[in-house]
Amino acid sequence: MKTSNNKTSLLSFTIVREFFAISRSYAVLLVLIGGIFVYGLLYNYMYAPNLVTNAPVAVVDRSQTKMSRQFVRWLNATPQINIYKEATSFVEAKEWMKQGVIQGILYLPDDFETKVFEGEKVTYPFYITTDAFLYFEALQKACANVMLAMNDAYRMDGMVFLPPQGILAVAMATPIETVGTTLYNHTQGYGSYLIPAVLMIILFQTLSMVIAMVAGSEYQKRNLGEYLSYQKGLWQTAIKVVSGKTFVYCTIYFVFAFFFFGFLHKIFSIPSIGNPLYIVILFIPYLMASSFFMLAFSWWFTDSEAPILLIAFFSVGLIFLSGVSYPLELMPWYWKMSHFIFPATPATLALVKINSMEASMADIELEYSTLLVQTVVYFCLAVWVYQKKFKRSIKWENESMKAKETVINS
Repeated sequence: MKTSNNKTSLLSFTIVREFFAISRSYAVLLVLIGGIFVYGLLYNYMYAPNLVTNAPVAVVDRSQTKMSRQFVRWLNATPQINIYKEATSFVEAKEWMKQGVIQGILYLPDDFETKVFEGEKVTYPFYITTDAFLYFEALQKACANVMLAMNDAYRMDGMVFLPPQGILAVAMATPIETVGTTLYNHTQGYGSYLIPAVLMIILFQTLSMVIAMVAGSEYQKRNLGEYLSYQKGLWQTAIKVVSGKTFVYCTIYFVFAFFFFGFLHKIFSIPSIGNPLYIVILFIPYLMASSFFMLAFSWWFTDSEAPILLIAFFSVGLIFLSGVSYPLELMPWYWKMSHFIFPATPATLALVKINSMEASMADIELEYSTLLVQTVVYFCLAVWVYQKKFKRSIKWENESMKAKETVINS
């Protein structure tokens, strides 16, 4: 084999080779472009109306009673809904929805008031568009609040079961005033809560796909022997190859991270109250640990397309394991242990603390320390795996040479 005495030549060769492997693979480019730009923009677009207000709604009031008109007035008083117009029929309201003029249709049946006063259950359909996810949640919430308010206003039957002194006590009692303050998410928007965590998972997910696909392509082409022509020692070769590959992935994904947490946050007005420097410091071990993690598991990727199907379903599980949507304190011990295996889970929790809670580096000490430990552990595993890969490559090369000699001799 050809050997080079230049210590940096293998590292440079690895970096250039990895950039070419990424840029020449249509499947990898599709994951990068689709997963980062399309996926990132799509998520932000779907949750773009972070807090829905004054959504236009049409009313089909077949009851035309005092109670139905009061229900409509109270619904119009909610911050989420603005009564656009009363339709003469459901067909007319449905045409408005098809044209995009309204976001919902409230249908009050003929027996609306009658059933209420008779104590029967009233069913009134409320059709809501699904153009954006948050419209459904906001309009449904507004309608439910009005329903509960109407229920409290007209439900007085419970009083008959109280003794006279009880009725007097209830009437004279001063109601307790409850004041709630929403911490860290003052708009109470679903996008403000969800988007930062999802973007972190998208970075890890797409990075995992790219590394797995490149590793699968290397296995299929059996071209790892190109690295061995620059260095004699397998361990030194493995260290430089792993370092070079990680440099490429971290460089690319630092740009993507800026796109996610800089550009998209500004375009879609996602709240960000954290120190940008802390976020940059967080991303250094996060991207390194993620790269080393997938390089360490690249031994099992023998196909360049199968990783897409395998890794695409990880996102929901990683969101839960991060502790953002479900508290870690309530998880069984084995799920808590899983939280410390994947780099995305502590990094996501740390980012939410910094971005949404204005945490300092001391506040994310556990998560940051976890990422540092993962970086060291997965780097050692990645080097060991690539050393085994090079041994396998040498074995394949020897077998290939023996096969050629057999053919020539025959």
